[in-house]
Amino acid sequence: MGINHLEDVLLYLDQSISHALPVLVAFLREETEKAGFQDVVFGLSGGIDSAVVAYLAVEAFGKDRVHPLIMPYKTSSPASLEDAQKVVSALGLEAKVVDITPQIDAYFANQEEASPLRRGNKMARERMTIIYDHSVIYRALPLGTSNKTELLLGYGTQHGDLASAINPIGDLYKTQIRKVASQLGVPQSILTKPPSADLWESQTDEGELGFTYDEADVILHLLVDDRFSPEEVVQAGFREDLVRTIAKRMMQNQYKRRLPLIAKVSSRTIGIDFRYPRDWGM
Repeated sequence: MGINHLEDVLLYLDQSISHALPVLVAFLREETEKAGFQDVVFGLSGGIDSAVVAYLAVEAFGKDRVHPLIMPYKTSSPASLEDAQKVVSALGLEAKVVDITPQIDAYFANQEEASPLRRGNKMARERMTIIYDHSVIYRALPLGTSNKTELLLGYGTQHGDLASAINPIGDLYKTQIRKVASQLGVPQSILTKPPSADLWESQTDEGELGFTYDEADVILHLLVDDRFSPEEVVQAGFREDLVRTIAKRMMQNQYKRRLPLIAKVSSRTIGIDFRYPRDWGM
């Protein structure tokens, strides 16, 4: 495999989703209607993931059934807000802006020592409660905007940005999201800016993670899709410390990727025995 394997896998990831768009659009239509909904609602941050979800949703439902929410905090990047508005304008959507500053500041008013991580997690969960509240207002199904890289790494807030009813992009690595975004015509400013959850000033995903999405996606693909062991990934030419870090994160965050565990005391327990291969549908 050798040290060029990174480029080889990135090329494969890029090519493997050439026909993904019709599948993602059909998924949105079928699963939303199966749940008894006609409209969808989601948070629009100005980042590439939520932009892709917006474009897919409009393709699936038309602009009148798609309800994006823009939920800035007082330290949110003005550029992120501008990029969110570019998506709204390009798709002809009506977005609702909900400033989360009052409730976040009220909660932390007497907690000056609160870390950026605590504040960021609170913001993520606050935004999701607003999305679910508006799902009642619009009678709309909440869509997820977390990609496969984030889900595998646990890079997100449980019951915050990781929450949703259905997720159209959860099986696309970050590098594949870029390809899909380009196919959909997402604005160039969103395609080229460094990924950021925008939870505090100057925060970037790759700066916080300590490695690039390209590195993560290739190693995760080898570990998950190709079922390599960490030792085999190292033998393929990747740094051992990086492989171990990514593998450990993936294992430690398994709890974020599953329903809450229920203690089994009956013959049929939710999530263990009470499972069906297909949804009943409405």
